[in-house]
Amino acid sequence: MKDKDFRELVTSIEEAGKIRRGEVEPSRSFELPEPNVKAIRESIGFSQSKFAALIGVNVRTLQNWEQGYRHPTGPAKILLRLVQSDPSFVFKKLHINHA
Repeated sequence: MKDKDFRELVTSIEEAGKIRRGEVEPSRSFELPEPNVKAIRESIGFSQSKFAALIGVNVRTLQNWEQGYRHPTGPAKILLRLVQSDPSFVFKKLHINHA
């Protein structure tokens, strides 16, 4: 690795530490709105158990999301947005028969 690239990497890591500690604000951030899990599930006509299996979570986790006790984060939140925007695409890519 070239010295210039290494110094840039170290600077970036130091900046990330400052952001994490709250010493500086990030230059940009991305917030996805909270998905309405129950509405997404009902819009495609799936039971809780079938929908939980589709997105790879425990039924209890799905119930907690739907009841507002917990909220999906990270990849789950993105997957829910994909299902909401284009369920047929998700079914096709996951090789699931939507019946």
